[in-house]
Amino acid sequence: MPLNRTLGSITVTALTDGEGAFFQPRADAFAQATAAHWAEADRRDPGSVTADGQWWLPFRSFAIRAGDGPVTLVDAGIGPVDAPAASWAPVPGRMPAELTAAGIDPADVDTVVLTHLHSDHIGWAVTGTPGRPYFPNASYLVQRAEIDAAETLNPGLPAGLVAPLRAAGQLRVVDGETALTPAVRLLPTPGHTPGHQSVLLTSAEERMLLTGDLLVHMVQLVDPDLAYAHEEDPDLARASRLNALRAPTPPPSWPPPTSAPPSRPTPARLITSRPVKIPLDPGCRGNPSPEDHYNQDRARSRPKIRATSAKALPPEPSPG
Repeated sequence: MPLNRTLGSITVTALTDGEGAFFQPRADAFAQATAAHWAEADRRDPGSVTADGQWWLPFRSFAIRAGDGPVTLVDAGIGPVDAPAASWAPVPGRMPAELTAAGIDPADVDTVVLTHLHSDHIGWAVTGTPGRPYFPNASYLVQRAEIDAAETLNPGLPAGLVAPLRAAGQLRVVDGETALTPAVRLLPTPGHTPGHQSVLLTSAEERMLLTGDLLVHMVQLVDPDLAYAHEEDPDLARASRLNALRAPTPPPSWPPPTSAPPSRPTPARLITSRPVKIPLDPGCRGNPSPEDHYNQDRARSRPKIRATSAKALPPEPSPG
């Protein structure tokens, strides 16, 4: 069963579309990481590395629901067997089964937030030939900066994703910080891509940030200055990452550890699309103590979302 977390009246369900070894050696993906960085990252998150040293990567999406109300999905997974991510990700994804297990019908989804337009985040957004929105009643929310950069990110995106969503009247382009409800807000976190966005959830006493690819591996929490090879603008991505981690209330992780430090405040949680542990003290990096970190859930417990047709979208050269 998919893993749930409650935040006030909101239930957040993690959906895993797939998982597998990354196509590239992790030392190439994070070229500035040292042996000490990797040792600490592996200590905190041993499930993200295989026996032969490869990066084991889950592909997740999140379903947000307040009570029995409509569903908001954050990201749309790697997709079916012919999806654009098929050139490097473990398709076919299992999002339809994950949604069924979570009791969610595609028609129940009224909003799909695409954190960005890399192929492993749009897989189930548009499917079939000709392409149609997989979620028939949903508005698809994308930052204007991301739409403007779509052809640069992947030449097939304008015709394969943007045009079908526009033709169906289901594309909603947003500019900057945007409130969806009093409890759900889009926050620009650019750098990984020009229009990358994260989703902030708030209740009376807690906050949760769904980060997309703002953070992609534990090693970026060991040292948030470390760049990822598939960031469009590494300096801007670093600034966005540091801004998130230096929030007024540092975020522990979800789900909580089996034994947490008793005196730590817990008003905020930061949830990444990759399995990582979240530091309570963002200023502590390189050699933190176990008390300074909460443990994030393993990749196997998590989920993602739906698919686009590879016929409409060719594989992109720089996934992430």
